[in-house]
Amino acid sequence: MTPKQRINYIVKWIKSYATKNKIDTLVVGVSGGIDSAVVSTLCARAGLYVIAVSMPIRQSEHTHDLSVRHGQWLKDNFELVDHYVIDLTPAFEQFEHATRVFSDELAYANSRARLRMATLYQLAQANSGIVVGTGNKVEDFGVGFFTKYGDGGVDISPIGDCLKTEVWAMGRELGVMQDIIDAAPTDGLWSDGRTDEDQIGMTYPELERMMSLDLLDRADIAKITGNSWSKADKEKLKRYRELRSRNLHKMQPIPVCTMPKE
Repeated sequence: MTPKQRINYIVKWIKSYATKNKIDTLVVGVSGGIDSAVVSTLCARAGLYVIAVSMPIRQSEHTHDLSVRHGQWLKDNFELVDHYVIDLTPAFEQFEHATRVFSDELAYANSRARLRMATLYQLAQANSGIVVGTGNKVEDFGVGFFTKYGDGGVDISPIGDCLKTEVWAMGRELGVMQDIIDAAPTDGLWSDGRTDEDQIGMTYPELERMMSLDLLDRADIAKITGNSWSKADKEKLKRYRELRSRNLHKMQPIPVCTMPKE
């Protein structure tokens, strides 16, 4: 599929889902990153009412600026779009203070994502809408790089079967701001501004390559890679498999204790 074909297919899919389920409002969190920029634009192209929401929590000025600029770009280019900025920093700090005896940096990072999720559902229910997910195939179904019941808590996932490189290509086709396309991907959950690559240890193109090799045996990998398969590549594949194994619980249904039949 070309980027244009992929865009048309997803827009048609969003329209079809909304019509079938009698939905006319789509709520999308916009972070200043490529995934949310593409998803919010696809939703706007579907012709439904779109509520784009920027939800800074101690956000870096640069990332927040990209989010706000994209929200304004959506409003300038599409009629049925509203953009809201809801500063969740005070609410998060109240939560942080109330749970200070259980302080944990990673837990607080995930709590930021869950606070944003709750905000999106507040807006969605108040407007008889649904929350649209912004996760891509590599993050959501490759290494599970998302927060359970945070950015993973959504109603539909338009780009969940698209690789990150495909999302970038769609962004260029859609006319998303070059600053967003060029920005280093980040989940925006850390005050130090660490990027996805900092946390994962690989770029997205490298992750995609490891994802494609993951299901192959050693012989098949050798055939595909030939002499280009280095020790560093082996370490990256090992890292990919470790991340996927650790986060697999996020991608699977909740285990249910099934009672025996009498």
